[in-house]
Amino acid sequence: MIGAIVSAVVIGAIIGALARLIVPGKQNMSIGLTLIVGIVAALLGTLIAHLFGWADTRGIDWIEHILQLALAVGGVLLVARMSAGRASGPGTTGV
Repeated sequence: MIGAIVSAVVIGAIIGALARLIVPGKQNMSIGLTLIVGIVAALLGTLIAHLFGWADTRGIDWIEHILQLALAVGGVLLVARMSAGRASGPGTTGV
C-alpha cells in the first residue's frame, strides 16, 4: 500500500510536469497544484486502463501512460482556464 502511494506521487509529479510542458503558454499554477493534477490523472488513468484491460501487458504499459498524460494535459488546461477566469473576474483590470 505504501509503495502504491509513493508510486502515485512520483508518477504524478512526472505526469504533471510533462503536461505543463505540453500545454502551450504560461500556466499560473503552483508546483503543488501541478502535483495534485498529476496524481489525480495518474490514478484515473490507471483505473480506466484496468477497467478496459489495457494495464495487463508484459512490458511497459504505454497505453496506460499515454492515457495518464492525456488526462493530466486536460487537467492542466482546466485548472489554467479556471485560474485565468478568476484573475479576470470583477474588480480586476485583466491586464
